[in-house]
Amino acid sequence: MDAETRTADSGSRLGWGAWVGLAVTLAGIGAIAILIITIDPLRHAVGEAISGDTDALRDELRDLAAGPVVVFALCLIHAFLWYPAEIVDTASGFVYGFWASVPLVMAGWMANALITWWLGQTLARPVLSKAIGEQRWCEAERMIANGGATLLLAVRLIPIMPFSLTGYVAGAARVPLWRFMWTSAVGYAPITIFFIYVGSQLDSFSPTDPAILIGTAVLIGLLFLARWVRRRESAPGPADGGES
Repeated sequence: MDAETRTADSGSRLGWGAWVGLAVTLAGIGAIAILIITIDPLRHAVGEAISGDTDALRDELRDLAAGPVVVFALCLIHAFLWYPAEIVDTASGFVYGFWASVPLVMAGWMANALITWWLGQTLARPVLSKAIGEQRWCEAERMIANGGATLLLAVRLIPIMPFSLTGYVAGAARVPLWRFMWTSAVGYAPITIFFIYVGSQLDSFSPTDPAILIGTAVLIGLLFLARWVRRRESAPGPADGGES
């Protein structure tokens, strides 16, 4: 069944799975709101992340004994509140160093990916198709569903693409969980590692640092590759969905 047919079928009704997803989502949003309101450090950290204040977030984490928990929580909150994910990467790298931050932040983003994929499976299809328009949603779903692992990897390489949005679309498009998770990990690792490294070097930052120069060159190359893949997948004609 193609994406257009799935859109017509699932967009016209809200099944029991979607109702469960809606209930869990609303409960999760309520719980997060309560935590943000009642826990001062988390409230400050969320505000700093949303406003893009990397310096303030860095200072906030440095003064917290439970800072790693806040970092992980910020990754999960991103499933509902979008902000530049690179802010958390950089601040964590500065406060906790490169080697401690990589597993911490990657674990947070993978947990986020799992949540957003599940929300896409249960809720995104009937709700978001109405929110952003049936045609635009159908086009996004078709690209993700037919693009296979190659397109999923390419989308993850784009820094300005909201991390959570891909999870919603992939879940709604019924992308297999294993394919989505491994492409999320592999595709997002270069950007995450780069910004964590930049953060870890802020005290002695040098634009001539070979690692930063090489990382920047690699990211630029990956961005051009991602753009080429997206243009190829969105071009008219039959798409190859046989990757796994």
